[in-house]
Amino acid sequence: MSDGTLSAPLGRPTLEEVARVAGVSRATVSRVINGSPRVSPDVLAVVQKAIAELNYVPNRAARSLVARATMSIALVVPEDAHRFFGDPYFADVVQGISDRLDDSDYVLNLQLTHPSSPSEKTRRYLLGGNVDGALVVSHHSGDHFLASLGRSLPVVFGGRPLGEIANPGDYYIDVDNRAGARHGVEHLVARGRRNIATITGPADMPASVDRELGWRDALAAAGLSDHRIGRGDFTEAGGIRAALALVDEHPDLDAIFVASDLMASGALLALEERGLSVPGDVAIVGFDDSPYATRGKVGLTTVAQPAQEMGVVMADTLLRLLAGETPPRVTTLTTRLVERESA
Repeated sequence: MSDGTLSAPLGRPTLEEVARVAGVSRATVSRVINGSPRVSPDVLAVVQKAIAELNYVPNRAARSLVARATMSIALVVPEDAHRFFGDPYFADVVQGISDRLDDSDYVLNLQLTHPSSPSEKTRRYLLGGNVDGALVVSHHSGDHFLASLGRSLPVVFGGRPLGEIANPGDYYIDVDNRAGARHGVEHLVARGRRNIATITGPADMPASVDRELGWRDALAAAGLSDHRIGRGDFTEAGGIRAALALVDEHPDLDAIFVASDLMASGALLALEERGLSVPGDVAIVGFDDSPYATRGKVGLTTVAQPAQEMGVVMADTLLRLLAGETPPRVTTLTTRLVERESA
C-alpha cells in the first residue's frame, strides 16, 4: 500500500524523469540545475522537490560543464559568406536551431570559416573556453580541424562526417540522402526516361557523395547507364556550367537528377539557353524543396529534405550533451518526393 511518497525508478534517474515528475519541460529542469535566474520560485520549488524525491544527481560531466558554462554555442559553417547567405538550406537549418534554443538559456554565434582551413582566430575562439559546444554544418572531408574539435568540447554535426574527419564517437544528424536521390531517379525512370544524367555537388561533401550513390543505385536497378555525370558545387552558376557541359557532351540525355535545387535552377536556365524544353526534351528532378523549386517558369520536381527539423534535432542533441545526458549518437531523417511540372 502506497503512503503517497514517490519511489525512485530502478536505475539512475534521468533529467527527463525529473521533468515528467515535476510537470515541466526538460529545459526548465536544466535551468534549475544550472542556477538560472529565469525560473519562478514556485517552479523552482516543484523541480527541487522532484529532484529530491528521485534522488537525481547530475553526472560528473554535467557538473564540470556547468562550472565553466558560457551559455554560448557556436554554429561553425566551413563556407564563404556568399554561399551561406545565398543558399536557403542554411536558413532552414539555422531557423530550426534557433527554434530549439529559444527554450534554453543558450545563445548562438556564427563562425564562418574557409573550407578545410579555418583561421587561427577561429581555432583560438572555439578552443579558448568561449563556447560550451559547437554545431557544425556543411563540412568537407578536408576539414581536419573539425576532426579534432570533438575531443575538446561537445560537437554535433549536421550530416555524416566523411572520410578522414569521421570519428567513431561523433554525434551527427543526417538526412537519408542516398534513399532520397534513389527515389528521385526512380521517378524519372517511371516517367520513361532512359538517358539520365546527374549534376553532383562537391566530391568532398557527404551529402553530395550519397546523392550520387543514390542516382547510381536507381540506374543500376533499372539496367541503365551511369556515365553521364556533371560536377557541380551546390551553386546556381555551377549548375549552369555543368548542365551546358552535359548537353554538349551527351546530346541524347533525356533527364537530369540534380543534387540541389539551387543547381537545378541553374540547369533550367542552361536548358532554356540551348533551346530545350522541360520536361518535353529533358526532365529535371532537384533536391531540397527550397524556394528555388517554385520561382522559375517551370515548377521543379524535387526531393524534400527536412532541413529545419535537422536544425532542431542538432540543437536538441547538443543541449542534451551539455546537460550530461547520452542522446542517440546518430539520427537519420527521411525525405519525400514533391512532384511538380519538371518531371
